[in-house]
Amino acid sequence: MSYRNDVAPETLPVELTEDGIVVTYADGRETFYHGVPERHEGTLRTSPGMNVQVLVCDPTETEGVMLYVNDRNTHDDILEGTGVGRVMLEPGETEEVFPGVTVEMDGYAAEITADPEVARGRVFVFEEDEMSEYSFELFAPDE
Repeated sequence: MSYRNDVAPETLPVELTEDGIVVTYADGRETFYHGVPERHEGTLRTSPGMNVQVLVCDPTETEGVMLYVNDRNTHDDILEGTGVGRVMLEPGETEEVFPGVTVEMDGYAAEITADPEVARGRVFVFEEDEMSEYSFELFAPDE
């Protein structure tokens, strides 16, 4: 049983730059995800123990919704103040977190699948810890 709750995300301003992605939280603070996200087709499996965030941009690419996956460090009040959401899933659980975006927990690794056409925008996944930071843009498998 988790000691943290699911938190619904709010729509946040997003800026896609040639150096990375800027997300402006509801409280006015910004976070910058460095580098151009790597293109990934199909399901992305993250490394166990990493902090995982999913960002879905709207078709204008100027705003989006962001969700933390299984974040146990951030208090609910802080997330609600920033506009970032959170989903808590047990190993083996699957949830469609946004239309066209599904997260499945395989042990402590998150497996994220997205269909940007259904999501109606670009889908990004950020995976980080104290030592490393990775970013991906998800695409439906090329059929």
